[in-house]
Formats: sequence, structure tokens, C-alpha cells
Amino acid sequence: MQPKTSLAPAFMSQPSITAADFGQLPDGQTAQLFTLRNGRGLEVRITNYGGTVTHLLAPDKDGQPGDVVLGFDSLDGYFSPEYQQAGPYFGALIGRFGNRIARGRFELDGQTYELATNNGSNHLHGGLRGFDKVLWQVEVLVDPAPALRLSYISPDGEEGYPGTLTVSVVYMLTPDNGLRISYGATTDKTTIVNLTNHCYFNLSGGARPDVLGHELQLRAARYTVVDDTLVPTGELRPVAGTPFDFTAPHLIGERIAQVPGGYDHNWVLGGNGFRLVATAAEPTTGRTLDVYTDQPGVQCYSGNFLDGSLTGKNGLVYGKHAGFCLETQHFPDSPNQPDFPSTVLRPGELFSSVTEYRFGVKR
Repeated sequence: MQPKTSLAPAFMSQPSITAADFGQLPDGQTAQLFTLRNGRGLEVRITNYGGTVTHLLAPDKDGQPGDVVLGFDSLDGYFSPEYQQAGPYFGALIGRFGNRIARGRFELDGQTYELATNNGSNHLHGGLRGFDKVLWQVEVLVDPAPALRLSYISPDGEEGYPGTLTVSVVYMLTPDNGLRISYGATTDKTTIVNLTNHCYFNLSGGARPDVLGHELQLRAARYTVVDDTLVPTGELRPVAGTPFDFTAPHLIGERIAQVPGGYDHNWVLGGNGFRLVATAAEPTTGRTLDVYTDQPGVQCYSGNFLDGSLTGKNGLVYGKHAGFCLETQHFPDSPNQPDFPSTVLRPGELFSSVTEYRFGVKR
């Protein structure tokens, strides 16, 4: 990929954060919408309902801002019958366990735990009422940059998971146009945890109806092979010679027809610690996205299940492949796969993870 250029001084302004009501939940509680600006052209709007990123505005190569995530302008969109049926998790915080757990069952310290099977025969994204469907407590932070700290206490037994899990997630805009998400969790009883965010990106800012023309590069030499229900078989297969090889840049749509159903797989990331793991670029706008994380995997999902039944912001119809996700994570079904990195969290331990989505332009 070509070198990226920094933003011109014309984008400079003062960092800020503001709040407004976003709508009322069915139980009468009011959700809020927070708008964060970093003073360098990046703006994000986040509601404390589900910790959901509703809007993310980033400048293109000509300095024009565009909304690069899928979502809705009001809370009603997230409660519509069509959205509830489709369940795409637009922009939401995902927990307690992101991705799938086979047959909704796992064993921990000799005890078997049963979870909801809300994705065919499997458990998906925390169950029927995961973290995407709760109202988070909010603390506004301004130093060293505009940020939100979202907090939630998940009681012992919620959705079948053991232990009271105390969760904190901080969304922060960085000076170099990154949306940094810092996750933390503790428990009073041994449990499992796998937290992520489910933003759907379309770097064209709505100018293109799908993301098949986006260029993608993943720093991953292997991926987790899945069965026909998208649960890992346990095999970590080399990407070389397959349509899963994004070690060099390829268009998302270049080989997608060779993957039954499209991309919805976990890539095994190389390296350790907080590092660059993925890069995407949209050629017409010049927008780029770099993903940094300390997690061992990333789920690349190409929006295969979007079917045009949802109309989002600015009247855009979200059809197949309207957005793509890069969900940083531990591997799916890790509790049932002893050879995968562990997702077990014990009392006295701290789950801590950081992911950053950094936006730029190339000309």
C-alpha cells in the first residue's frame, strides 16, 4: 500500500465531547448519545445503549468528512422488528463472549455450563441479552483526550455465565485519528470472557453500496477452519494458496466467490503485544483504516447476512456486503478448544485489552 498523508492544518479545532438524549428504551430508561471530536477531523458518536458506535466521521483525501460505519440516526432503528430479526450488532460492544460457542455449552473446572443457542445450534455474542443490549453507566473523560468510560456489572448467572463480571470499556479519540477501545474486566468466580466491538466499516462514506472494492491486508499466516455452522474445527490452516491469504493486499471481493457464504472467519494474527494487524483502503475516497490490537485473532466478516431489509442513516439500504467487520478477539469456541489461547478469567486476575482503529488518507 502507498504511504499515507497526514491531515492538513485546516482540520484543526479544539477537542470536545457533548451529550444529548438518544431515545427511550422499552423499559422507560433514557439512552444518551455522546459526540467526541479530536480536533483533527475525526468524530465519533456513541450511545450508552449497548456501547454502540452509531456514527464515525473521517475525512477523505479532499478533506471531506464521511460516515464510515453502518448504523441508525435514532434509537428506534436498533429496536425495529427488522433489526431485531436480522441481529447484525451494528457498532455494539460484544460480551461476555464474542463470537460462537459450540452447542451453547462449555466445561470449566469440572462443571458444565449451558448457554442460549441463539445462532442455530450455537451460542453467539453473549446470548439473548448480551452486552449489546444493556444500558451502560457512563463517565465522561477529557484528559488526555475526549473519552467515555462505560461500566457494567454482569451478575453471576447472567445468560448462563458463572461469576459476577465487572466490566469497564473506554472509548477514546487519539490525536492521530484513532478510535482506541480499552477493555477491562474482573470476576468474583472463575469464568470466561472475550470482549470485542462489532463496527461495520464502509470507507466510501456511503458512496459505494458494498465493500467488495476495498483493499484489505491482514498480518496473519493462518486461519481457523470452521464447520458448516461457522464453529472452528480446531485446525489452524495456512492461508498460503487460498482465498484467505491477505498477507499482501487484495480486494475483499477479488476471491470472495471461492469462499462459500463469504468471509466470516477468524484469522490467527502474527506477533505479540499491541501491534498493527490489518490495513484497509478505499480507492475512490482515499480513506484508509489501520487496526492495532494486542489480541491473538481477528474476525473478518464481509457482511454476508445483510439482505437489504435494513435502511440506515441517510436512507441508505444495507444490502449484502454493505460493510465489513474487523473484530479483534480470542478465537471462537475457545472454551471447548484446549489448544486455543485461553479465555478463562479467575478471581484476582484482570482481563485487559486494547484495540485501535486508526484512520488516514492516501492520495
